[in-house]
Amino acid sequence: MLDSKPVISQVQELQLILNDIHAEGMTLSESFQVAAIIEKLPSAWKDFKNYLKHKRKEMNVEELIVRLRIEEDNRNSERCLFTPNVAKANVVEHGDKYNAKRKPRPSGKV
Repeated sequence: MLDSKPVISQVQELQLILNDIHAEGMTLSESFQVAAIIEKLPSAWKDFKNYLKHKRKEMNVEELIVRLRIEEDNRNSERCLFTPNVAKANVVEHGDKYNAKRKPRPSGKV
């Protein structure tokens, strides 16, 4: 899998390959399919991949896809939050002429 493409679309491509394998008469266990998808996750997903590998409860392909969708949505929303917007400000500087024309204000101290 590539970091540049959405993970869910790549998982769907893997599912098509798995369906082709099944159509040829070969069977693959659900746990093998889940393990293969987890192992193929891109390098940017390393922490999530380790989390999934160490889960005690087994999950089926549908549950894995739900978790991947949620994680991908979270990553996309975080990316939007941390993408710096270009801030613009207009700065006006006054030279010595401006300061010379200004009269100092008396302070309100008695």
